[in-house]
Amino acid sequence: MFEKLSNGWELMKSSAQVLRESTSLLIFPVLSAIASLMVGLSFALPLFFSGAVTINADAQQVTHNPVAYVILFAFYFCNYFVIVFFNSALVACAVIRFNGGTPTISDGLQAAVARLPQIAAWSLVTATVGFLLKIVESRSERVGEIVSGLLGLAWSVATFFVVPVIVVEKAGPFEAMKRSMSILRRSWGEAFVGNQGIGFFIFLLALLGAIPAGIGIALGSGVAIAVGIAVTVVLEVGIAIVAAALHTILLGALYVFAAEGRIPQAFDGTVLRSAFARRS
Repeated sequence: MFEKLSNGWELMKSSAQVLRESTSLLIFPVLSAIASLMVGLSFALPLFFSGAVTINADAQQVTHNPVAYVILFAFYFCNYFVIVFFNSALVACAVIRFNGGTPTISDGLQAAVARLPQIAAWSLVTATVGFLLKIVESRSERVGEIVSGLLGLAWSVATFFVVPVIVVEKAGPFEAMKRSMSILRRSWGEAFVGNQGIGFFIFLLALLGAIPAGIGIALGSGVAIAVGIAVTVVLEVGIAIVAAALHTILLGALYVFAAEGRIPQAFDGTVLRSAFARRS
C-alpha cells in the first residue's frame, strides 16, 4: 500500500509539473464546470416538471413518464458532451506538452472541434449507458444501487482510455472502446491505483481546505462563520479545478506510455513502469 501511495504521489507531482509549465490548461476544467452548470440550470425546470426530478416522491414515477425519459436523456447527453469536449481539449494540450511543445488554449479547442463527430457519438453512447444505469438504480433502491454501481465500475474500466484514443487516434466511439480495452489487456497493472493515488492526496487537500470553515464555526460569531465558509468554498472550488486537470493530464500520460510505449516529458519512466505490468 505504501508503494502504491508513493507511486501515486510521484505521478501527481509529474502531472503538477506539466500543469505548472502550462497553467493555462486550468481553463478547460473551469469552462467545463461553467458549461455543465449552464446545462444543469437550463434543464432544471424541464426535469422538475416532467417528473424526472422529484421531491419526496416515489422514484417509480419517473420510469412511467415518457416525457421524463426524453428530457433526462437529453440532459445526460448535453452534460456528457460538455465534459468529453473539454477533457478532449485538455488531453490534446497535454499530449503536445509530452512531445516537448508549448500548447495553447486555442490548440486544445481546435483539436476538440476537429473531433466533434467522435465526441458527439461518444457522448451519445455514454449518455445511453448512464441513462440505463439510472433506470436500473431506480427500479430497486437497494439492489438497483449495487447493480448500477458494479456495472458503472465495469464501464469506467472498459472505457478508461477512450478520450485519449479519440483525441490521438481519431477513432469512433466503438472503435475507441475496443482500443481502450486492448490497451488495458496488453498493459494491465495499477494504473487505476495510481489515478486513485492522486485522488487520495486531493482528498487530504480538501480536508485542509475545510479548516477555515471549521475555525469560523468554532469562533461562533456570524461574521467569522460567513468568512470561514466563504474562504473554504473558494479553496474547495480551486482544489476541484486543479484535481480535474491533474487527473486528465495523468490519463494522457498513462495513455502515451501504455499505447505508444514512450515516456511522456516530465514523467519518470520507473514510476510509469511500476504502474503497469506489461504483458508480452
